[in-house]
Order: sequence, then C-alpha cells, then structure tokens
Amino acid sequence: MGRIRILSDTVANKIAAGEVVERPASVVKELLENSLDAGSNEIRIAVESGGTRLIRIADDGCGMLRDDALLAFERHATSKLSDVKDLLSIATLGFRGEALPSIASVSRLTLETRAEEDSTGTKVEIAGGKLLRCDEAALPRGTIITVRDLFFNVPARKKFLRSEQTELAHIASLVTHYSLAHPQRAFQLHHGATELLSVAPVAGLGERVYQVFGSEAVADLIDLGVQERVLELPPPYQPQVQPEERDNEGRERAFILRGFVSRPQIQKPNRNSIFLFVNGRLIRDKLLIHAISSAYYNLMPASAHPFALLFLDCDCEEVDVNVHPSKTEVRFRHPSFVHDFIRDTIRQVLIERRPASTVPSQYSPQRAADLPYSEFSQRMEEAAFTAPLEIPPDKPEDLPVFTLHREQGPAPRFEFTDAPLRMTPPDTHGALPGVDTTLDQPTMSSFRDLRPLGQIHDSFIIAAGRDGLWIVDQHVAHERILFERVLKERAVGRVEMQRLLMPVVLQLSAAQQIEFARIADELNSTGFEVEPFGNRTIAVKAAPAGIGPADIERVVVEILEVAERELRTVSLDDKRRAIAASIACRAAIKVNMRLDMTKMEWLLTALAATEYPMSCPHGRPVALRYSMRDILKSFHRI
Repeated sequence: MGRIRILSDTVANKIAAGEVVERPASVVKELLENSLDAGSNEIRIAVESGGTRLIRIADDGCGMLRDDALLAFERHATSKLSDVKDLLSIATLGFRGEALPSIASVSRLTLETRAEEDSTGTKVEIAGGKLLRCDEAALPRGTIITVRDLFFNVPARKKFLRSEQTELAHIASLVTHYSLAHPQRAFQLHHGATELLSVAPVAGLGERVYQVFGSEAVADLIDLGVQERVLELPPPYQPQVQPEERDNEGRERAFILRGFVSRPQIQKPNRNSIFLFVNGRLIRDKLLIHAISSAYYNLMPASAHPFALLFLDCDCEEVDVNVHPSKTEVRFRHPSFVHDFIRDTIRQVLIERRPASTVPSQYSPQRAADLPYSEFSQRMEEAAFTAPLEIPPDKPEDLPVFTLHREQGPAPRFEFTDAPLRMTPPDTHGALPGVDTTLDQPTMSSFRDLRPLGQIHDSFIIAAGRDGLWIVDQHVAHERILFERVLKERAVGRVEMQRLLMPVVLQLSAAQQIEFARIADELNSTGFEVEPFGNRTIAVKAAPAGIGPADIERVVVEILEVAERELRTVSLDDKRRAIAASIACRAAIKVNMRLDMTKMEWLLTALAATEYPMSCPHGRPVALRYSMRDILKSFHRI
C-alpha cells in the first residue's frame, strides 16, 4: 500500500484553519473584511470571553442568495476572483475563499443572510465543519455571522490562547484600525454589556482620529495631507510595432500617501502604535516600518518609535497581497521607490512643520510632586546656588538647584509686532472638536524672534518669544547647529579641519579594525585624516575643527562602535548622519558653561537657521516651550 494519500476535507479545513484562524481576532478580521467587501455602511461586533465563547458580526451589506450561502463554505469558493489574471490586481480585502470553511471547521457557526433581490433570507448552521441545517428565515438585508465555542474540537489549539483580556485587546485593536481606515462607515464593538467602540460615519480621516483617540492625542499629531509621487516606467518592448503605435498606456503609476505621524517628542517603547494600510488593507510590513524609522533617524532616540497612521494607495498591479494566508503581508513590485517615497515624505513634513516640545503642565510624579510643599520649598531655599548641574537626578533629594545669570543693566523689554494678547479663548471654527489650534501652535517657526533672558545653572538658556517662554538646552542646540554644518560641508567637499602637531595613535580591536576598513572613506570625507599605522593600529593626523585633542580618540572610537552596532543595515546617507552626529556631540558647547548675552543670541539665531531645530541628532529635544495658552490658564486668565 502506498504512503501518499489525499486528505479528507475535514482534515484539510483544520489545516487551513491553523493558517487562517490563529486566535479570535483572526476570526474577527476575516469576517470584518467580508463585511467591508459587501459594501456595508454599519458593522456591529459583539464578543464574549475574549471571543472564545462568542463572536457575532452583523452588517447591512449586500447579503447572499441561498445557493451562495451554502457554496461559501466550500474550500476556495469566492465571489472575488474568476481568472488567474485577477491575482495580479486584487482590489478586495478577502479573496482566498478559505475563511468561512476554516472558521466553521473549528467552531459552531451560524450564518443568517438575505440579498436585496430575495424576499426571504437563509439560515445555515454548521458545527465542526458539518452542515446541520439550512432553512429559510425572515431576515433584513445583510449578513449576521455568529461563531460560538471557538476551537471546541481542537483543545490543543485552545491551550495556546492568551488570557481573556489579551485576546480582547487584539480584537479591539483590530476593529479600531479598520474604523480608522473607513471613516465613512459606522462601527460598534461590545464585549458583553460593555461598549468598547462606537463611532458614527464622518467625512474625513481627521474627524475619525478625533473620535477614536481624543483631542489630546490629535494635538500631538501632524497631518501629512495628501502626498503623491509618480513612478515612471519604461514602455513595454513591442518589436513588431512601430514606435508611434506602441501601447504606453498605464506606464505611469501614482502612489498616494496620507495619514498622521507624531511629533518626534512623542516616543513609544515599541511599534504597536504604527498602523499601516495599503489600498485599505491592514498590513504588517518590514519595508514600510523601516521607511518610517528612517524618516525619524536623528530626530528621536534609536530605541524609541513614533505613532504613525499611514494609508498608501497605489495601482493594484504594484502590490502583491497574495503572499501570506492571513493576508497581513504584502510585496511591492518597486520596493525601493515605495520605501524612499514614505521616508522622504514624512521627513520633509517634519522639517516643514518644526513641532516643538512643550513644558509639562505639572511636576513629574517622581520629582517634586512626591514631596510636601513645605519640605520642597525648604530644600530649595537651603540649597547652594552655585553647585554645578548634575544630569540626570536620580532621587528627589538630588533635585538640581537653579540660578539665573543675566548681564547687568535694566530689565529687558521685548516688543513684538503681533496683536495685543487675547484673554479669551479664540474662535476655533473649522478645527477638530476640542482642539484649540489658534492660541497654542507647538512649532518652532518663531524661533528667530526669541530674545535671551539669561541662563539656568549655566546650562539652559531662558528666552522670551511671541508665543511664550522657552527653555533651550545649550549643548544639544549647538549640537544640532554643528551637525547640519558638518553635513553641508561634507556635501560640497569643504569640511573645515585642523591638522594635529602630533598624530593620535589608536589601538583597535579586531572588530573595530574591520569597521574602520569599512568606513575609512567616510571618515576621511568628514574632516578626519586617518591612516593605518601597523597591525590593528591607526594614526589620526587631522580632525574636524572644533574637536579638542582630548576628544579625538573618544570620537573615533564612538564612531567605530556606532558603526558596529547600527551602520551595517542603514543607508549611506544615514551612515554619514551617524558620523556627523558623533562629531557634533563632542565639539558642541557643554553644560555648566557660562555664556554671555552675545553668545546666547548667536546660538538662538544659528539654531533658527537650521533645517530641524526641534531635536539633537540623537533625538533629545532642543527646547521646551511654556506656551502663552498655558501661562494664561495658569493665571486663570482663560
């Protein structure tokens, strides 16, 4: 007897279920996508016990005829494909024809549906993949699918599920994502008697973001608008046709990007706040995530991640969605083009908007707020006012003590050309509900108008501006100035450098020797003159201007360490930025360094002239702003 046999439909469906039905959220995803494909305007979802006991999805879509309702539970039965060519231009969310039979094979499923042209509906009941009954029923137009006792006949699979709250969180996240992708439709999600989400149809994405995340979150986001880039393809080769008769139709592909991204100061510990959609399909894609990370390179710490809600729309032929059973991964025909389009668009918008960090409205709970007011005041009064600044303090007892340095003379008085200060909330007609966008614009566009008042602890510059009070970190501000200067000088091949009287000889480890050989050309193009000097030894004969002799060794070693950790997978442009960041950090003004008024004015003016004055090359904020709105609110003026 032969060893090869054909599997029964029951076994085949359970294998398919293992690929498609990973957890309760997988069931919700497949059924929700079917409801969206059916043209539903309202989708209602109810779950119990994290989805293991009950999942019910009701929609007002087109519904199904009786014969279609039965045929839908056959493997590979679908209404969305008819020819192999259709696989090259899939425009629907569902298309494989595996979802319903796979779900029905591991649950007790009831389908209730009626098409517009039918006078009565159809009710189908299936348990463990076996048809129990199919009856006529009086039903409204649309479809209701009820899934009970998920994995009741696959107990081993059920053991791998997480807690009820974890499974519910996956479902809530999924429904939230799709509600963002389809703002013109209504979504409801209930867990038992608890309403988790209820959003009515709205006109645009911004209003849906407000519905889901609230006004505070919206204030931290930057709208990308609608960005478009055209990919021009060469015409197809048609040797038997005259050039003027060749078919060039469709040789241009338009890619459209829209959505929201967070200011660099909003930093998440993981990628869970990155939501990606391609042609309305929720996906997880390493290419797009890398493009987003590249856009924030040098704008936030490498360990942090932004919030991003991005929608990429393109010709269906430019993306292959048939690469994974759960349809969560895609493959682009021109991946480099897509990557660079997303990276460049986000970075350009961030540079244009220049969003600034704001001063927290309350003390940090790990600092002064934990101390009684009298005790905190007494410590501040008894502390020495000339002690050097220690960064960062670890305990309330280590709170830094501040002093204000200013040149002798009359108190400064600043005149701005703006209208007199308004003491009432401005009219926000046309803005999102609950979001005041007139009085409090957290950008650094007015940085050129700042007037320095003095220093705090010889480390932070206090400045007055038309939009409030600013605190500027003098070290990271100078670091941003030098960073952009190094990049500009590198681009034109005129890096300012200093030749050393005596070469600095460095001993390298084996790993550092390999990294040096890989980035030696970039080092020499950025102001260094470095040559091999024997076995695992290099000699530094020149260095970028501004780096003291004592810092040269540390800068070179730091660049080699960064190269070993990060630069193997980054682009050439990012590699140059990493080297420039190391140079700028060592050459910049330090903390605990007193500056006269002229130096402070120069620093603010030079910072205003940079492309991106909001953060240093390592992602730390350059300045904090105490806005006029916060000042007025604190004094109960508004």
